Amino acid sequence: MADSRVASRYVKSLLTLAVEQNAVEAVHNDMQLFDKVCLDNRPFANMLKSPIIKHDKKKDILEAIFKGKVHKLTLAILEMLTDKIASLCCPQLPHEFHNAYNEYKGIEKATVTTTIAVDAKLKKEIEAMVKKLSSKKHVELVEKIDKDLIGGFILNVGDRQVDASIKNKLKSLKVKFSENPYIKEF
Repeated sequence: MADSRVASRYVKSLLTLAVEQNAVEAVHNDMQLFDKVCLDNRPFANMLKSPIIKHDKKKDILEAIFKGKVHKLTLAILEMLTDKIASLCCPQLPHEFHNAYNEYKGIEKATVTTTIAVDAKLKKEIEAMVKKLSSKKHVELVEKIDKDLIGGFILNVGDRQVDASIKNKLKSLKVKFSENPYIKEF
């Protein structure tokens, strides 16, 4: 939690600079690339967090990997975060930047959990529902599959949840039946 707070402070500055330099999209793409590299290469991510590896060595590795492939702002913030204290927030940086990017662009992130993959028609309906639940004009929809739902869906938008799953409806019925004094066991 503390790491993400530190990361969010750096992200605010990075986003402000990216807006000033008209490089928001480039830096966002760079952050997604950085996140992918960290996820795909665990030793790389561990190296960034390691207090044993010196700042200069981390900086050299970052330059070897990213120089000429990312915007200068992205490289500058990554190099700055290689010191002993700030390097702990490096893995959170792409996620925090993505959240700040979504806020800046007016994009609402929502998660829908279903038992099967969502087709294009249903996806549009869910996006319309998300737009009604939030004040945002654009939606980033993350899809998850959970066979235990039996049917229906669970939609999470910000701190709100719409649970229209059959599993939830069955659970509600069980509670109602258990409260009925004429039914001893369910």
